[in-house]
Amino acid sequence: MTETPAPALSRIQQKNRDLILDAALEVFSGAGFHGATIDQIARMAGLSKPNVLYYFGSKDEIHKALLTTLLDLWLAPMTRIDPKGDPMAEVLAYVQAKLLMSRDYPRESRLFAHEILQGAPHLTEVLGGGLRVIVEQTVTVLERWMDAGLLARVEPRHLIFSIWSMTQHYADFDTQVRAVLGEGRDPYAEAAVFLETLYRRLLTP
Repeated sequence: MTETPAPALSRIQQKNRDLILDAALEVFSGAGFHGATIDQIARMAGLSKPNVLYYFGSKDEIHKALLTTLLDLWLAPMTRIDPKGDPMAEVLAYVQAKLLMSRDYPRESRLFAHEILQGAPHLTEVLGGGLRVIVEQTVTVLERWMDAGLLARVEPRHLIFSIWSMTQHYADFDTQVRAVLGEGRDPYAEAAVFLETLYRRLLTP
């Protein structure tokens, strides 16, 4: 039996849904899943609790909607790595894309970090499925470049882990980074130069 597609949301409905997700992002990224409540999300969105529950049946449903959107966003730069491109340029472009995402989407990064620290209860299937597939596809490309002598040989999965941790650190530990650097310095501009130097030296054959 063919499922009937859900009716399209009206402009007001879409606006309210977006308000709820943005408010939930603020609450979840600060308090984590267990510390957040529907009441907090409703206040942040400027809506009533029943109104929030009209669009999302539970806190869990809101959280899953956010994480699904986040993973699509987070994985997009990896899917844009071109197997036919210049290997060093492709890797460095990926590093810079991940750094810019930390700069532009710090709440999303912290939300993801909260979920992972809790054992990823809402992401178990995705982490073992879609994420792993995309990572393994990227590993195949990296290994091909290394076999051809176009990149220095390193363990490709750990290379990817290092890029994730080095770039997302600036979002997840923003307060610490800015406290150490002091006022008047742009951590992302400085990190862009540092990380390009680091990975260029690491991967130059």
